[in-house]
This record gives sequence, structure tokens and C-alpha cells, in this order.
Amino acid sequence: MLPSSRVSSVSQYAPSAAAVLAVFIWGASDFSGGFACKRGNAFVVTAFSHLCAFVLMLAVALAQHGAFPSRTGILWALAAGTVGGFSLAIFYRALAAGQMGLTAPVAALLGAAIPTLADIGMEGTPGRWTIGGFVLAIVAIWLITRPESTEENDGFRHPRGVATAALAGVGFAGFYLCIHQATGSSTWLATISRVGSFTSTSMAVLATRSRISLPSPSVAFAAIAGCLDVTGSALFIFANQHSRLDEAVVITSLYPAVTVLLARIVLKEHFSGWKFVGLLAALAAVPLISAG
Repeated sequence: MLPSSRVSSVSQYAPSAAAVLAVFIWGASDFSGGFACKRGNAFVVTAFSHLCAFVLMLAVALAQHGAFPSRTGILWALAAGTVGGFSLAIFYRALAAGQMGLTAPVAALLGAAIPTLADIGMEGTPGRWTIGGFVLAIVAIWLITRPESTEENDGFRHPRGVATAALAGVGFAGFYLCIHQATGSSTWLATISRVGSFTSTSMAVLATRSRISLPSPSVAFAAIAGCLDVTGSALFIFANQHSRLDEAVVITSLYPAVTVLLARIVLKEHFSGWKFVGLLAALAAVPLISAG
């Protein structure tokens, strides 16, 4: 039997460990989802991936026998899933349309900044490190989104998908804020949230009259993305329930580093030196935002 001091130490680091693990899982999930959307409709891909995610997490929740959420918790989880699901669909579209290594950090920055600001509004004035983080984030976004010259002509072009990724980042912030209000087992909350996300993305499929079919590679990558995404969500919920909201959000928002690494290794993505500096600045800004 472990000594009480060691048990306390383990429980102290458990939220951070869960958040760090979510970084790797969410990063791989976004790469898989973006890759699936290169050959398939983003809403169809996301709807299918969330259906797979629901089946997986429901089985885990039933096996764990965790505390079922209250009615209020269910409503917050559904709201989180509805906003998060739609946002994830347009984020996948952004990843498929542009370079993953450039669009992912933009969504992560906004997704982390908005909940952190909300938490700061309740906790007090931000410290100097937090202010410095926001300044660095602004510089990072400018470097990532600034026009770049092309060899074909003397004109300039903006990275594709960045504006859509920014919109998705706002939606991710909504997911964080809504799920923060829900109480209950992290696996049950993740399961219920997927009901909301599947519903919202399915409605988008019907509204856009999208063809409900996917090529075999997209089906496989969508299923992988869904299972990884809901696992990361359960880990984030656990970290959020046992630590501050801004701490959990900021740590998990480092996931673009994994997406960038996979995009460079698998897709051989390349971008200019200034955009690489912007990427590094974006990743560095995330932990600084909540350091105060």
C-alpha cells in the first residue's frame, strides 16, 4: 500500500499528466481528421467520426460505472458537444484546405485565450506574464497570416484556411466554457457531448445537402480521428475537474505541435522562415497566457 504522501503526490500530478496526454491524442486526432477531409466532406467526416466516438466512449462509461451527470450537467455537455462538433467540422475543413502546420496554431490560440480571459475576469487582473503572452500571440497570428509572395507572380496570397481556423478556435472556446460547467464522470460527459456534436454535424450535412458517402481512406481516418478526439476530450474533462480551467486549457492547447510534426513528417509540408517563427511564437504564447 502506498504511503499517504506518495498518494497525494500522484493525485497532484494526475491532472497535468492527463492534460499532457490529451495534447498528443488531440494532435494526432486533428491530423487524422484533416487528412480524412482532403477527400471527403468535412461535415460528413465529422458526423461519422463522432458516431464512432460515441460508441467507443459509451462502452468505456458503462464499464467504469462512473457517476451519471445531473440534468444540468447533461444540458451543459450537450451544449458543449453541439458547439464543439460544428467547430471541429469547420476546423477539419481548414486543415484540409490549407497547411496543417499553419492553421492549427491559430485555432489553438483563440481556443485557449478566450476561456483564459473569462477565468481571469473572475479571478482578477492578469499578471505581466499573461499580458506578455497575449502580445506574443498577436505577433504570432500576424506572422502566420501575413501575405507571402509567390514565385509565379509578384502578388501576395494569404494562407488558406486561417480565417476558418480562427472561427473554429472561437467555437473551441465555447466547448471549454460549456464543459467546465458540467459535473459528473468525465467519460459520461464525453459520451453525452458526442450526442450533441453528432446532432449538430448531421444537421449541417442535411442543410448543405452533402453527399453521404466517403472513400475508404477517409472512413478509416475519420474513425481514428473520432476515437482519438473523444479520448482526448475525456482526459481534458478530467484535468479540468481536478485543476483550474485556464491551466487545463492552456496545457491541452499545445496540441498543434503534434499536428505540425505529423504534417511535416507525413505530408512533407514546408513554409517560410517567418511563418516558422510565427508558429514557434504561437506555441510559446500558449503557456505564457495563463502564467500570471
